[in-house]
Amino acid sequence: MKLRIKDLREENDLSQSYIAKILFCDQSLYSKYERGERDIPLSLMIKLADFYDVSLDYLTYRTYNPKKY
Repeated sequence: MKLRIKDLREENDLSQSYIAKILFCDQSLYSKYERGERDIPLSLMIKLADFYDVSLDYLTYRTYNPKKY
């Protein structure tokens, strides 16, 4: 599944290591999430949506509107 997590991370000038620490995972695993090599668990997607203050629909390209409803 393609996600916007790399775009959001880069727009906020954050490193993969920083986001991995927030998610309590290894940087190499987070890198695989960004590249789509591993499916990201829903619980981590929720954490990322909360962290970036966007909706899950925005993270998963179901909408172009980042606002939460």
